[in-house]
Amino acid sequence: MASTDAATAEPPRHRRRGKRATTRTESGVWYPKWYWPSFTLAGDLWLVAMFVLPFYVVVCVAFGTVGTTFREPVPYLFPGWWQFSTFQATLQKFYVGTAPYQEPLIRTFLYVFTASLICLVVGYAVAYFTARFAGKHKGLILILLVSPFWISYLMRIYAWQSLLQPDGYINDVLAWLGFGRPEWLAGRGITVTLGLVYGYIPFMILPLYGSLDRINQGMLEAGRDLGANPLQTFVRVTLPLSRQAILAGLVIVTLPMFGDYYTNNLLGSAKTAMFGNLIDGAVTNAGQGPEAGALVLLLMVIVIVPMLYYLRETKRASEAA
Repeated sequence: MASTDAATAEPPRHRRRGKRATTRTESGVWYPKWYWPSFTLAGDLWLVAMFVLPFYVVVCVAFGTVGTTFREPVPYLFPGWWQFSTFQATLQKFYVGTAPYQEPLIRTFLYVFTASLICLVVGYAVAYFTARFAGKHKGLILILLVSPFWISYLMRIYAWQSLLQPDGYINDVLAWLGFGRPEWLAGRGITVTLGLVYGYIPFMILPLYGSLDRINQGMLEAGRDLGANPLQTFVRVTLPLSRQAILAGLVIVTLPMFGDYYTNNLLGSAKTAMFGNLIDGAVTNAGQGPEAGALVLLLMVIVIVPMLYYLRETKRASEAA
């Protein structure tokens, strides 16, 4: 009888809330559906204040005009007032007439691709050695990898500028070996490329190391038990398991490289100008504010492609898991 009464008893009050939006945790506590999403409110406000609004201002500058007195950029905040003539004229500089912006664009893709490839090859080797063979020295290697971040990137590039001077230590060593004294700072693409590698390679090593260090050793042993040699185990087991880390590292180093301009300013010349130098030149020259905004929008279109590909592959990997 007691069990029948318990079965027909009225359910607890919180279960009769009907259409009220509630969620239940594992502890049995009920919360409104807005409770947990409200924790992201501070981050959302920060994103709006520090990204959305500044980006909208850049768009308004790109489609705005310039002042008649000081030639300062005048943004048009209302979309109905936007003018697209400056954006179209900037776009035509990549393919119409002498196309003065075409070479820096091609040069940027070449430098970024080469530097990213070098970062991947060297960074993977360093990360693989640290994760597999460093043993008790892992901490020391990681400290050495992170320690350059304690010094300003600009200061480190200045140091390289001093080393690469015609009478610098690098040329002293090359001259002693019989290779002469190359003019490293006379607008050489290899100098800018190696400067990009030096500046961004830690961003490649750290995510690769984190992924390689988490690979289950049992999977590697299973590959060897099935008759795979070390190379086959690496190609068929280690490399596929680190694919997401490779994509993450490439995205992390590629995106800032596309907008980099101070590496070329310090290690290159006008002959090695990149896309970022076009933006820097437009910003610093009076009357070219809308053109600078248009270049920023074009750069955003370029870098969003690898970002979307990375997000797509990450989603696929999470769904497969």
